[in-house]
Order: sequence, then C-alpha cells, then structure tokens
Amino acid sequence: MKTNIGVFFGGRSTEHEISVISASQAMHAINRDKYDVTPIYISKQGKFYTGDALFDVANYRDIPALLAKCTEVYMRPVYGDYNLYKAKQTGLFGNKAPICSLDVVIPVLHGSNVEDGIFEGVLETIGIPYAGCNTLASANGMDKIIMKMILRESGVPVIDYIWFTDKQWFSQREKLIDQIETQIGYPVIVKPANLGSSVGIGRASDREQLIEKVETAKKYTSRIIVEHMVDNLKEINCSVLGDCDEYEASVLEEPIKSAEILSYEDKYMGGTKGAKGMQSSQKRIPADLPEEMSERIQYLAGETFRTLSCHGVSRIDFIIDDDTKEIFVNEINTIPGSLSFYLWEATGIPFDGLMDRLVQLALKRKREQSLKTVSYDQNIFSLSGGIKGGIKGAKAPKN
Repeated sequence: MKTNIGVFFGGRSTEHEISVISASQAMHAINRDKYDVTPIYISKQGKFYTGDALFDVANYRDIPALLAKCTEVYMRPVYGDYNLYKAKQTGLFGNKAPICSLDVVIPVLHGSNVEDGIFEGVLETIGIPYAGCNTLASANGMDKIIMKMILRESGVPVIDYIWFTDKQWFSQREKLIDQIETQIGYPVIVKPANLGSSVGIGRASDREQLIEKVETAKKYTSRIIVEHMVDNLKEINCSVLGDCDEYEASVLEEPIKSAEILSYEDKYMGGTKGAKGMQSSQKRIPADLPEEMSERIQYLAGETFRTLSCHGVSRIDFIIDDDTKEIFVNEINTIPGSLSFYLWEATGIPFDGLMDRLVQLALKRKREQSLKTVSYDQNIFSLSGGIKGGIKGAKAPKN
C-alpha cells in the first residue's frame, strides 16, 4: 500500500491564492508511483474540502462551482486519529466511517492563521507526521519582531528596527515618530510583523509618508515593525532543507524587482496579470556574487534555520548593502512560495526529489519524537497518601 500524503493549502490568509498555486505545483510533482495524494483545501471561511477537482488550478476561478464538486471534511482533534471524516452526514444515523486515512501531512500554507504555528498546533494535537516547522519555530519565524530578537541575540546580523503595537501608535504616536527619526532615520520601511508576500509593506522618506504607511500596515496586524531602509541594496534568497541538526543550503537567487521594494506582483505574477507562483518571478539563479560572499550567505541561512529550530524546507531572504557590503537577514519563510523548488532544481534536487525528502523528514521526526518521554505511568491519585493538601491545594508557607 502506498503512503498517502495529505496536502493542506488555502486557509484564512491574505496569501490564500499563493498557497493554492504552491500546493498545485507540489501535488503535481509528487511521484504517484510511490505515493497517493489527498488534497485538502481550507476555504477562506476555514472549512476543509477534498476532491479530485482540487488538483486543477483552473477550477479555482469559480470557487462555489469548485466546492460543489468537493466533499466537506474534518479531522478530529484526537491523538492518533489520522482519518478524514465527512462533515455532513446523510441518513437517519449518518455514516461515521472515515473517507480516508492520511499517513503524513505536507502543509503548503502561507501567511497568518496557517503558517504561523496555528495549523501546526492542530497537527501536533493529532500526532500525525508532518513536514515543516513545528508550532514554536513557525510562530517565531512568522513574527518578524520575535525572529529578529532571536537572531540578533544569537549573533546573526539583522537591520536596525523599532516595533510597536497599533494601540501604542494611537496613544504614543509623536513619541514613536521621534524615536524612529532619532534612532533609525529616513528612509524607513514599514511592515506588518506577521505577514509575508510583501502585503502591507511600504517605504517612507519623511514623517507624512511614515504615518501613511503605518496606517496601511495596521489594517493587517496589531504589531508593526519599522526598519532602516538600505538605499543601495541587493536582495538575495537562499533555501535550506533538512532539520536543525542536519541541513543543506541551496544555490542563491537574486530577485529582480520593478520598484524599490520587491512587490507582490514581482514575486508571484512575473510582471503579468496571471499568477504563476514564486518560480515565475524575475530572478538570477545563481546570483552573481563573489564566491566568498555566496558562502557567507549560505552559512548565515543555515544558522538562521538552525537557530530558529526549523524543519523541512524554508527560504531565508537577505539584504546586502552594496555600499558597505554588509549582509543582513531580512526574514525567513518557513513555508516558502513554490516550496523554493526552483532553487533546489538548480542545486541538483528535482521537485519530486524535494517532495520525497519532505516526506522522509516528517517520518524521521515522528520516529525521534516517539523515543521521548511525554508522561509518567504513575497515577498520583491512586497513591495511598492521596494528594498533599487535598483538592484545595497546598497552603503557602507563612512568613
């Protein structure tokens, strides 16, 4: 019997459509002689659907028509139950038999509410093997503020930044503006702390633009980060594959942007009106860099992956200051667009080989987790002395 891979995609995210494209690419790359594939689409309303119609990306032009061809399903939050169940039962008593059982999950989900550890927590609760970062690594990687704090503490270079919440912006706006102008100085780049795909990001060269860009960013999130903007910059990306103990870095790419900031259109639409995924964006592979600089970036990509305890395949985005030649980690994508397959193909690993590696990494982690102690066999309620202090608990010592 073949291993059945459940590929989850979509979700309640601003990057919903990009997830659909990435998942379609991934599912078509999986070796069907070796694996079965079950697509599970998460709608923008958070409902799960499965069905063969989900394999054809052209069907997503009409979502209601697509979902009419699919079956709404759910997974029980019960440890060890890897089954998909039909959400709407028919008949007097309904048929509670599972539709199918999954052996391993590959999440191809981008953005908040899915890539940030929320969905990974569901998988951890069920206990099913899955590829990619766990709940903690996903959350830390998604939040640009926490990520930069961890990396800076670990000696990985990041650009100077200031962060605040939307409520702080409302109550302390002038103080924050003064802090930004004094500590960082213009130009700056304003970002929502927990989004990707260049959503809500903007450059500000003066106070008026700063206010405008912050107002835009806070529409998407309650946590905002403002960074120094490197004027003469070069953006470089590197993918890392493996786990935090054993990993390898890909060749480098240099995305080609049409403006000062790499936009959503640059990344996913290839300068056209048709969304094709991250592989369609304009880029140089391998990046035209000195060998020593390339090796330094690959090392820092690995250190970022290791420091954040990542797993599976990630993409780390860098900024090079072309004036000083300083290298900074900009952000990590714990589930990168198109799973960065084009970088691994350029490194020598074909797309089907990448998907196979992800499955094997998921199964390896599950085996290793099964060797750890998660509970004690002893039941303290059955001890002869009972629980000290009774149901009211132990009293605090007197001074």
